[in-house]
Amino acid sequence: MINIDFLTLKDFFEENIDFIIGSRLQKIQQPTRRDFIFSLRNNGESRKLYININPQIYHLAFMTPEGEARRALKIPKHPPMFCMLLRKYLEGCKIDDARVVENERILELFFETTDELSQNRSLCLCIELMGKHSNIILYDRATSIIIGCAHNVGSEKSRYRELQGGLKYIYPPAPKLNVEIPCLYKSLDYPPSYTVNDILDDYYSKLQENINIKEEKTKLLAIVQPKLKKVKNSMDKISLLLKKRDNTEKYKLYGELLTANIYQKTDYQKDIEVFDYVNNRTIKIELDETKNLKENAQRYYKLYTKSKTTKEKSQSMLEDLKIQQDYYENVIYSIESSDKLSDLKEIEEELGLNDSKPQKTDKQELLKFQINGFDVYIGKNNKQNDYIVSKFARDEDFWFHTRLCAGSHVLLRVNEKEPDELTIFECCKLARKYSSAKQPSKVGIIYTKAKFLRKPPASPLGYVTYKNEKEVLI
Repeated sequence: MINIDFLTLKDFFEENIDFIIGSRLQKIQQPTRRDFIFSLRNNGESRKLYININPQIYHLAFMTPEGEARRALKIPKHPPMFCMLLRKYLEGCKIDDARVVENERILELFFETTDELSQNRSLCLCIELMGKHSNIILYDRATSIIIGCAHNVGSEKSRYRELQGGLKYIYPPAPKLNVEIPCLYKSLDYPPSYTVNDILDDYYSKLQENINIKEEKTKLLAIVQPKLKKVKNSMDKISLLLKKRDNTEKYKLYGELLTANIYQKTDYQKDIEVFDYVNNRTIKIELDETKNLKENAQRYYKLYTKSKTTKEKSQSMLEDLKIQQDYYENVIYSIESSDKLSDLKEIEEELGLNDSKPQKTDKQELLKFQINGFDVYIGKNNKQNDYIVSKFARDEDFWFHTRLCAGSHVLLRVNEKEPDELTIFECCKLARKYSSAKQPSKVGIIYTKAKFLRKPPASPLGYVTYKNEKEVLI
């Protein structure tokens, strides 16, 4: 990663100086504490000047539509205090002059405005792009008194200069330059037709998109992984209880044996020895000595019924938990395999983490391949998988999925002719590729026609049952 340098900033400024000077600042937005958008207009043209003071990717550029889409900035309902301060003093004002401070990564924008007493006042918006010291400062040119900063800097943070409202603004210590400064943006491999702004916007918006994707993945995984762990723990506990306390068959056998031995008239005893005709042995059965043999037999039948009901409910709970486990494993796979912020936003919406209402759409951006003249479609998350099964698939289409591991739904579109074995095999390979299966182990791929798929009521997104399936080991 390259960092913006003085020569890059100077070239950017000289390239855009005719637009910057004389432009009117129409709108100020601050998506986060480190992102700023200044909407400028000059000579009938509008541009958005984006400024980022994040120590990792500090830069500025006029945003292109592609760069703006990659950054995916959200404007908060309630703007931060510094944004309100900038709006108060600068919104609607013209940029009277501008300059880049010599040998510094500092861009100064000068505004002519009026104060509360209608007196002319000259303000400077100073944009400092200096790594961890990056900042935006608004100060009065006549007095050099700071009106406000994006980040206040106290004496505990810097012994060279403090930055906060009411203090005098001074430049940072001049750098010691013993060698010629390289122009780093020229080292990037971009076509000659690209302007300095094009390079800055494209390069940094891609970096920013990658950072946003990484942060979004971390956030989503931190939510889903504990849920999966909780489901697995519940399954382990229920399975263990079933294993330890599954006396269903024993209670049934005891009830039958006691009923068969009522003739012995051994009532009101602690136990009885009977012949177990199932296992061909003699066993001792504990009895309630306050009851007769018939009542003890009824007691064991009741225990049998209760144990059977508990077992059935536990198995039903295990089945429901298994569905939840498969769902969360698919969500985790979708998160980890996503390479677009829009796909992660769909997952966020699916999990109910987005405040906005889910957008109902009849189309999804599915991955598409061509295999031997057939169209093959792949879902990138549960929402798209559900769309494939519920709306997109036709009865004669073939559906593919990995067996016993998370993965995407793969759909082979069948039109006039049936696919041959080679085409089926290639689709199985795609299903394996777009799954959580690790190399080099073999994985079973199941496939069947779409008409044999069924989505149970109230089941999670992407969950289906199937029949008449075939399996291929890949």
